[in-house]
Amino acid sequence: MAELSEFRGVRYNPAKVRLMHSVICPPYDVISPQEQQALYDRSKHNMVRLEFGLEQEGDSGLDNRYTRARDEFSRWLKEGVLMQDQVPNYYVHEHSFEVGEAKKKRQELYACVRLEPWENKIVVPHEFTMAKAKADRLDLMKACSAGFSPIFGLYEDPGGKINQMIVNRVKSSPVYSFQRGTDNHRFWAVNEPEFVQRVSHFLIPKPIYIADGHHRYETALAYREYRRGLDPHGSGSEAYNYVMMALVSFSDPGVVILPIHRLVRGIPAETLDNFRKELSAYFEVSEASGGGIRIYGLEPGQALGLTLLPGVRVNDFLKQKHSEAYGKLDVSAVQHIICEKLLGLPAGDSDSLAYTPSGESACRMVDGGQFQFAMLLDPIAASTIKTVADANDRMPRKSTFFYPKLPTGLVMFRLDGEI
Repeated sequence: MAELSEFRGVRYNPAKVRLMHSVICPPYDVISPQEQQALYDRSKHNMVRLEFGLEQEGDSGLDNRYTRARDEFSRWLKEGVLMQDQVPNYYVHEHSFEVGEAKKKRQELYACVRLEPWENKIVVPHEFTMAKAKADRLDLMKACSAGFSPIFGLYEDPGGKINQMIVNRVKSSPVYSFQRGTDNHRFWAVNEPEFVQRVSHFLIPKPIYIADGHHRYETALAYREYRRGLDPHGSGSEAYNYVMMALVSFSDPGVVILPIHRLVRGIPAETLDNFRKELSAYFEVSEASGGGIRIYGLEPGQALGLTLLPGVRVNDFLKQKHSEAYGKLDVSAVQHIICEKLLGLPAGDSDSLAYTPSGESACRMVDGGQFQFAMLLDPIAASTIKTVADANDRMPRKSTFFYPKLPTGLVMFRLDGEI
């Protein structure tokens, strides 16, 4: 059973920061160097200074982006730019946005969730992660003793009871309401006993599936062990035993999942010459007609469609055992048959691979000569994510892109003291 709690969030003080759109930022892992600098320039109080600070020449163990984030965080609290709520709250974020020509709205409940190891199956992952990103986040948490960016979690709400309670609650005036581009944000701090009790009652028996933020969750687990090492006689109610999450129902119409396409470069000419022929040993190769796996750029300006030949099973190419659900994913075929077997690319990081959720951008970068070809994929349904996770399995990393990303800066969670 998931253990949820309200918390005394740290928020921007409306009396000091009147333009919320100028201080929020995306999560660190989607901020490009150009956007990082642009966010710095947007406001001296933009969250990027805490979430993903600039590196500087001469950085050392005593002066680096983590220590600067710590000092900024402390200064903003002291100056009243940030304030900590006096009473614990759940927080509700209503995010309205556009996808293509469609208008969507997502309801998110911000809560603190007790950290549980994956094997307990209370909080459930769906993708593999990379160690480097976790080390970076752990250094930031150690320096600041705070969580700045929420983890995106999904829960089952078949009758829509929780979502309806949230919808009913957001009819009141929000503490924040602002627009950023085509996105509209409304944000509430909620502590009415009936709402807290009813939401907690319905959510506690349900597992939580990580949609976005696997790195941050695993970092929070590592940080908890670090703090327990410093305080071996803790009570268990310390804030570092929890992590801040934005919880969304699987059935929320604002749950949008984009595919993550693969871009390939640096493949030797001889390997590339044999690639098309070798593809035919495992796939039916035809003119692309829509969905499925497509490869763009092997022939100028054209996309080829790939369909696994009868009798070819992805699971036969795996070095480790995976579920049948894993073997049916197009992204698994791309990872294990195309990338690993045919191209000889490692399963982890590779300078030969890049990723984007935009098919148009992928094709444009191939046409521009930045990459040799692109592997285009269809989005994965939320129900498929749950099926793989329920099989105690994880998808290849970079399988899903939940859109839009949760903004960083609506509320923060201090990891000192008790929950």
